[in-house]
Amino acid sequence: MAKHLYDETGRLTRFVLRRDRIRIPLWIVSFAVVSAVVAVAFTDLYQSDQERQAIAETMRNPAMTAMVGPGYGLDNYTAGAMMAHQMLLMTAVVVGLMSILLVTRHTRTDEEDGRIEMIRSLPVGRLSNLLSTLLVMALVNVLLAVVVGFSLYALNIETMDLEGSLLYGAALGATGLVFAAITAVFAQLSQNARSTIGFALGILVLGYFVRAIGDIGNEAVAWLTPLGWILRAEVYVNNYWWPVLVTVGAAIVLSVLALYLNSIRDLGSGFFPARPGRKVASPLLQSPFGLALRLQRTGLIAWAFGMLLLGASYGSVLGELESFFGDIELMQQLLVQTEGFSMTEQFIPMLMSVMSIIASIPVLMTILKLKTEEKNGRLEHIVGRAVSRNRLMGGYVVLSLLVSVVMLSLTAFSLGATGNATMEEQLPLGMFFTASFAYLPAVWVMIGIAVLLIGWAKGLSGFIWLYLTFSFAVVYLGGLLQFPEWVQKLSPYGYVSRIPIEDMDYGTAAILTGIAVLLIIAGFIGYNKRDIGN
Repeated sequence: MAKHLYDETGRLTRFVLRRDRIRIPLWIVSFAVVSAVVAVAFTDLYQSDQERQAIAETMRNPAMTAMVGPGYGLDNYTAGAMMAHQMLLMTAVVVGLMSILLVTRHTRTDEEDGRIEMIRSLPVGRLSNLLSTLLVMALVNVLLAVVVGFSLYALNIETMDLEGSLLYGAALGATGLVFAAITAVFAQLSQNARSTIGFALGILVLGYFVRAIGDIGNEAVAWLTPLGWILRAEVYVNNYWWPVLVTVGAAIVLSVLALYLNSIRDLGSGFFPARPGRKVASPLLQSPFGLALRLQRTGLIAWAFGMLLLGASYGSVLGELESFFGDIELMQQLLVQTEGFSMTEQFIPMLMSVMSIIASIPVLMTILKLKTEEKNGRLEHIVGRAVSRNRLMGGYVVLSLLVSVVMLSLTAFSLGATGNATMEEQLPLGMFFTASFAYLPAVWVMIGIAVLLIGWAKGLSGFIWLYLTFSFAVVYLGGLLQFPEWVQKLSPYGYVSRIPIEDMDYGTAAILTGIAVLLIIAGFIGYNKRDIGN
């Protein structure tokens, strides 16, 4: 009887691979190319031991430890140690995101859309769909590990040997495996795809913060998350394989748990019970804006809490920056300082740029919810009544604009309040808000692009996430890798004034706002012209 639970698993595995025949190669090639490009850039930028050690000294900082992880090999900061220290964690987070999206697509999303019910009407096993998804994810992450590992080794960089390169790739692959398994578990517990992604992303984000707390304070805390495990591999330094094996073991255990949960639940149900709705609807639900807010209320609250936590985590280390940089004579000689501003003030623009891009994620999720509702066939019922398309899309646009203001406000408040609590010479809280709000026009341009895509080419709306990832790369890595200025200007975030070390450029902000308005208007025109659902 048990063997029939897995009937036709091989055929379903090939079917999943065929459906993702473009997505999977794009993910793998992107990780390999980015890793190789960054590794080459590091060797070109920091060619001597003295230059690398100067950078190593800047990494002996709680803020940088919280951001990229503990600095193994800082005493001998080779090109390999630098690559693993500054890129492994960030890349692993994106690999985890890849696994979350792919697993959800083939489990809860297919279940919501009725595809799994159709498949189960055929002679296939009860667990075949989930097992085929997990097998594909195992294949994807093994290929990712091998391709990235050999790509780095092929660069022929002296301190990036074969073992270290393969371990780097294996750490990424193990991260992908464990988050694929975590997502598979939540696909059984949750009632829908949105909740599955929300819970899995919550574990990923929480893991990043827990790891940061452990790396700064008690190292035992960092062992509570897989992101903390893989960093203990000390890639290109000591090359420990056992943290990767532990991560893979955890993935196997979680996969078995997901299969068990799938075997004892009914199709379309979840272990987390859905709460019954109100008998009488709130007056807020009488408008598209209110409905959009209600549908995304839980996720927005979670993101608001996350932004508060993010700002507080970075603010907690601002008080140590001055003493840190002041005690390092080498940095006093090599670091180019902006006259009239403290090191803390010069560090704030970098933090704000990173946090503003992170804050853009819930903003874009808010406006893209309109596309999801259309895809699931729930908009026809609304537009079939006395609700115009302008009013429908306008509700989501207004909500996304409000979310942008709220998220950046929470970030500024938590960063400023926590930072001032740790600094002897406090900075005006208004300065943090000004530095944060300077990014509003850039975020609004991203909203405008999303609206434009929804209006004219909804099938390409996922492009906005690639563009946001590109923006993060050029903003976060642009200064580190010394990208040309024109590359940074390809993103709206590259035009934002670096407050407080620069004055607010109201002209540029007005131009960005105008571009956002034009993009939104164009999106409304397209949305009114095309068919809903087509």
